[in-house]
Amino acid sequence: MRGRARGGTMGLSAADVVGELKVLRKGRAIFTTPLADRVGPALRSTCGILEDDDTVSMRRKLTDRLRPLVESLPDDLKIALLAAFALDERARKPFYQERVHWAAITLDRDDRTVRRRIDEGIQQVAALAVAPAGPEQGPRYPSRSWHTEELRVTLALDQPVAEAFEFRRVIADIDEIDRLDLALSLPVGAESGESVRESDLDVDVFHGGVLTRRVMESSDRIGLSLRLPEPLRRGDRHEIGLRFRANIREQRYVCVPRHPCDLFDLHVRFGEKVPDRIVRLEKALRDDRRDRPPHGAVLRTDDAGEVHVRFRHLAPGFAYGIRWR
Repeated sequence: MRGRARGGTMGLSAADVVGELKVLRKGRAIFTTPLADRVGPALRSTCGILEDDDTVSMRRKLTDRLRPLVESLPDDLKIALLAAFALDERARKPFYQERVHWAAITLDRDDRTVRRRIDEGIQQVAALAVAPAGPEQGPRYPSRSWHTEELRVTLALDQPVAEAFEFRRVIADIDEIDRLDLALSLPVGAESGESVRESDLDVDVFHGGVLTRRVMESSDRIGLSLRLPEPLRRGDRHEIGLRFRANIREQRYVCVPRHPCDLFDLHVRFGEKVPDRIVRLEKALRDDRRDRPPHGAVLRTDDAGEVHVRFRHLAPGFAYGIRWR
């Protein structure tokens, strides 16, 4: 039998959460081991942490609860808090002061200013955490059939042929959804004058349906139709897992959703061949994807030669992802 969360939501105040967040940010923050001694009843209650949860489960629940709240803040507070709690992979340093200094460099501010930003951000996150839940809201962009609740892609560019694993959770917005119309844009250098061929893309379905159709929709976009195991009714969720292999001829990887997408999480592994410049693309027009030189927020790889970006509330028809040179 699963345990219960310590404490309850009755009487939970923002001040309770503020106090516990200030304790959590010390040392390695969410990567402290063991984590149980750092997490008090207020955070256990608001994050749904149970008495018998281990450190890995507690860390996951803290991350799942805190990250969306932090990412809803203005950019300066967001960066400061992502560093404070070691939620940003680039700021996973063993000491709080080191993470403060990383945020100061990133924001081009001094350490004292960043510490004030962190305190301000903690106040706002705590208020959001204890705010009464409003009525459930649908996706930010309207959907006529289905939308993606979560899309997670891992792309390995250090292979002989670029390979991507895609895991997607969709929600039906009407009854009798029996197929998903998917598409993938393969980058082709504009200067080459080439077009993508259907044979340039290998697709394997790992779970969630049967691939029934492939068609060229444009010079760089291949449409895919996936028949589901059984029709979905409105509100039903369904998960699919795909593997793509393709020769990427232009230095970018983007998602251009046809249907609304609540979350797009992208890991890209460059390995030893790290580009000189990697930038983040967010809500870019199709023509913007090929601008020279690439512009946008500059990204840095970690020690494994990887970058990680996350996007929320993707608008259909716009591009989200990364470019490099």
